[in-house]
Amino acid sequence: MTHQEHLLPLLVVEDDAAIRELLEEELNDAGYDTLGVPSAEEAIALLSHTPVAMMITDVRLPGMTGIQLLQQLRQSGSELGIIVITAFGTIDQAVEALKLGADDFLTKPLDLDAIRDAVFRVLERQRLSLSHDTELSHFHGIVGKSPAMQSLFHDASRLAKSDAPILILGESGTGKELLARAIHQESSRHDAPFVPVNCASIPADLMESEFFGHVKGAFTGANEARKGLFQSAQGGSLFLDEIGEMPINLQAKLLRALQEKTVRPVGGEREEPVDVRIIAATHRHLEKEIEQENFRSDLFYRLETFSLRIPPLRERGTDIEHLVFALIDKHADTQGKQIEQIEPEALNSLLNYSYPGNVRELENAIMRAVTLSEAGVLQHQDLPERLREQSGQQKSSTDTTPTLSGEVLPGTQIPAPAPARWPSLEEVEKRYIRKVLEATGGNKRRTAEVLGIARRTLYRRLEDSEE
Repeated sequence: MTHQEHLLPLLVVEDDAAIRELLEEELNDAGYDTLGVPSAEEAIALLSHTPVAMMITDVRLPGMTGIQLLQQLRQSGSELGIIVITAFGTIDQAVEALKLGADDFLTKPLDLDAIRDAVFRVLERQRLSLSHDTELSHFHGIVGKSPAMQSLFHDASRLAKSDAPILILGESGTGKELLARAIHQESSRHDAPFVPVNCASIPADLMESEFFGHVKGAFTGANEARKGLFQSAQGGSLFLDEIGEMPINLQAKLLRALQEKTVRPVGGEREEPVDVRIIAATHRHLEKEIEQENFRSDLFYRLETFSLRIPPLRERGTDIEHLVFALIDKHADTQGKQIEQIEPEALNSLLNYSYPGNVRELENAIMRAVTLSEAGVLQHQDLPERLREQSGQQKSSTDTTPTLSGEVLPGTQIPAPAPARWPSLEEVEKRYIRKVLEATGGNKRRTAEVLGIARRTLYRRLEDSEE
């Protein structure tokens, strides 16, 4: 899964190269990816083929204005989060932008803290909107809006209507038991028991008794008759997780139970009728197990007729964003906590980790982070070390020395990446002034105009920065 699939970039539309670069740099420092273009026309062209999380646009642009860009996007039905900024802001402009659907309106000279706060608010509003959009994104508690998951929900709902056995395939941690429970809830058997059993957890010598029960005296220690899992699931569904771990001799008896709809308890003389729907699951490649004579082909073909594959998290696109926020809400509610903010660096790590353990690993990471969080803020340090390490490796592999042109000058030494931190307001202000001064070719009058301050104030700030 690519980085962009995990966390969509923010689009900055600003014709002033120095200000555009400054905005990108500050948002990058805050943990966001960014794309920058100098005109509304280029923004429209980019949006036609590149998804973004939200857009920040200046009002005054060459050609189409930022207001016209906003209007065109909203008329096309776009729900993209949009912040409008301008050095020439008026109340009328602000009202017009908000009426056209802008999410926020800010004025120059830019208060970078306010910009970061506004970006967070817009993304959080989008997140809340997504978390309440349950019509398509949830299937009996399973979250997924990607085409792969929507197709899975559709097929599972259709198969749930029959009584035929179902085989669920998927890597460890993808949620096979959750899907089995969803199928049971979707079926006409939903009022009867759902009985889950992990075939790998039952000792081989006890499996037959566990599945089919036994009569009193059937073996040493059988002091009384006992029902098996089939009888316990009567009228409902029996979920056989990790069926690939079932001994081959028991597979034959399971196949007979499926075909005859009867079971014989250990030590018993009569077959007992059972009405049970079998849902099996495995992470193993059963065709290879058949080749190695570890799994019966006749049982496989009986189960495989109606099979469902759960895609691993890396194949589910932006589903991970829905899952992250849904799981944060879930575990915050469970622990009686209120998570009001997520550090951008923490969110970036959560959305960009590879998750070899799939949804189970993601949920465990979030449960830990929520448990450790304080003051309503989920911080980067609250995440498991492996997530933080992978995020740090990705960042260090892409770090370069920034210049106004975006190129590293010959002979420039590239410094080692420093630990991420928030710059102080004084540092931001000094950096901003230097960037604008460089962009104007050292023209202090033009620099003061761009910054929206008097030249006398600019001179004083420059003197302070040189001390």
